[in-house]
Amino acid sequence: MFFFESIPWYNWVMWLVVLCTLMGLNELIRASKWASLGLFIGLPILLTPVWLYMDSDVTSWFTWVKVYSALAGSIIYLVIRFTDYHKKHPWYLTLVPAILAINIAEAVLREFQVGIAGFSGIVDGMQYISGGWNYVNGVAGILNILLICGWFGIFAYRGKRAGGMRYDMLWPDQTRLWVIAYGVWNIAYVYSCAPGNAFYSGVALNIAATIPALLWAKGTWMQNRAATLSFWMMWVMTFPYFFAIGSTFNVAPSYNPAANWSLAILSLALNIVLAVWQVRRIIKNRANPLKDEIFPDQADYQLVNAYRR
Repeated sequence: MFFFESIPWYNWVMWLVVLCTLMGLNELIRASKWASLGLFIGLPILLTPVWLYMDSDVTSWFTWVKVYSALAGSIIYLVIRFTDYHKKHPWYLTLVPAILAINIAEAVLREFQVGIAGFSGIVDGMQYISGGWNYVNGVAGILNILLICGWFGIFAYRGKRAGGMRYDMLWPDQTRLWVIAYGVWNIAYVYSCAPGNAFYSGVALNIAATIPALLWAKGTWMQNRAATLSFWMMWVMTFPYFFAIGSTFNVAPSYNPAANWSLAILSLALNIVLAVWQVRRIIKNRANPLKDEIFPDQADYQLVNAYRR
């Protein structure tokens, strides 16, 4: 295969298990306050001593930063989903794009680090190759940060949706194109900077947050992403060798530079298209990107905004 080595049937089954488990846990926290508190606060408190005790050569500084930054995002969103604090203190909404930007910036930093280091071999328990694609995708990540918009339009919805009670943080101005551009950028990042996990934490993890946001839970991508990333990182920290080299479920990338270049170029191209579209709308509507919502006339925006109370 172009992007991965041959993938046995049982690896495809595990991929589906990962995808369905992440989406199922995400639906659970959307439906329950107590499940949200237990999974994002209680479980990490119980697991942190385990993570500190374990001595794994697979986890790195980035793994530690990622698990707690993802959990921080999920906890920040808990306050919005279950309280009215953000209504009395609108500044709180700036934490949503801030935690998103920080998470992207962490990955951009790692992307440039891998590019500068010139890896060609085993690093942190994974086989790496570095190249110009690291810099191209790093630039795409920076663009993706700059294109975050409309955060003061974020609101909480508590009511019946998609078959039952749902407690959601909705972001109407977060367009499908931004979500897709982010997804491709993140897959390209994982493919280059955590290649041993790319089949799962690159492809499955991104799809798990995107499917509901594009289909039955529009406007929820940000909370979906934080939740599924939190679940995934807690799993990785607890079972670091489950998908590592030598594991039955490890799926190795092809280590074909053309594959890395293809993903990085597509990532940059999507973010450039998004930037052109966004800048044109800002100029046309004389919008302030630090304050105003940019896409209120779009059908998806209006569909999500209809839940505002």
